[in-house]
Amino acid sequence: MKLSIYTMGGTIDKIYFDDLSTYEVGEPQAGEILKEAKAAVEFTLREVTRKDSLHLTAEDRALLRSLIEADPARHVLVTHGTDTMAETAEALRGIPGKVIVFTGALSPARFKGSDAPFNVGCAVGAAQGLTEGVYLCMNGLVFQAGKVRKNREAGRFEAQG
Repeated sequence: MKLSIYTMGGTIDKIYFDDLSTYEVGEPQAGEILKEAKAAVEFTLREVTRKDSLHLTAEDRALLRSLIEADPARHVLVTHGTDTMAETAEALRGIPGKVIVFTGALSPARFKGSDAPFNVGCAVGAAQGLTEGVYLCMNGLVFQAGKVRKNREAGRFEAQG
């Protein structure tokens, strides 16, 4: 499987500097996660933004959509901040001929015990078995875009509708 990875930023790529939670979004981590896991997946990685998802704009989402529409790969992984991941996934619905899977992390990939490696691995596996469409894959569960929400209090995603 050839996989195109697009990175938007978010917690998965964050670097924290001190106890006051000063951070910046650093280098994309998805490629490193796959390399460390010795994943047998051929992939390309393209950084789109380095933003917390709360700061993403309609223009950022339109840029992501145009890049994916122009990409010849059928399988696409998007790493994204969790706060607005569902919103961006909805903005990509309707792209024909693609299996687009969003994932992210509730703690930075650089942290010991992060959910990032698990989420990236699950998303890559899910992309291989899903039909055309847009999905979110977090904490071992797969949701269709438009039918999921983040439950901030519980720290997880849940089906809706």
